[in-house]
Amino acid sequence: MSFATEVVISLFLFLGACFALVGSLGLARLQDFFMRLHGPTKATTLGVGGMVIGSIIFFTAGEHELSLHELLIALFLFITAPVSAHIVGKAALHRQLPCEERTKNVPWAEGEKDSVDIN
Repeated sequence: MSFATEVVISLFLFLGACFALVGSLGLARLQDFFMRLHGPTKATTLGVGGMVIGSIIFFTAGEHELSLHELLIALFLFITAPVSAHIVGKAALHRQLPCEERTKNVPWAEGEKDSVDIN
């Protein structure tokens, strides 16, 4: 494996770890449930995606053939994370969980509508 390949792999692993760290900090530090929901669903999904890309490059370069097994992990994560976040967010709205004052000015937070009118 060449030095350039190792640098690219390290870059993807480092970038993925940074995204995962930011997502974890967001989960721990943000004020209310609705803000905390973004940490694990957005940043950590990108973090795992970066680590999976690094893994694909590592095993493809090491075995000298294309390794796409890890793509199934990334595909499953990219499909399920937004769907589960939507379901958890809808359940929180249904239970009328308290939210931060600056997030209360959206129409669906007051229980008036289920979606936003664009017109």
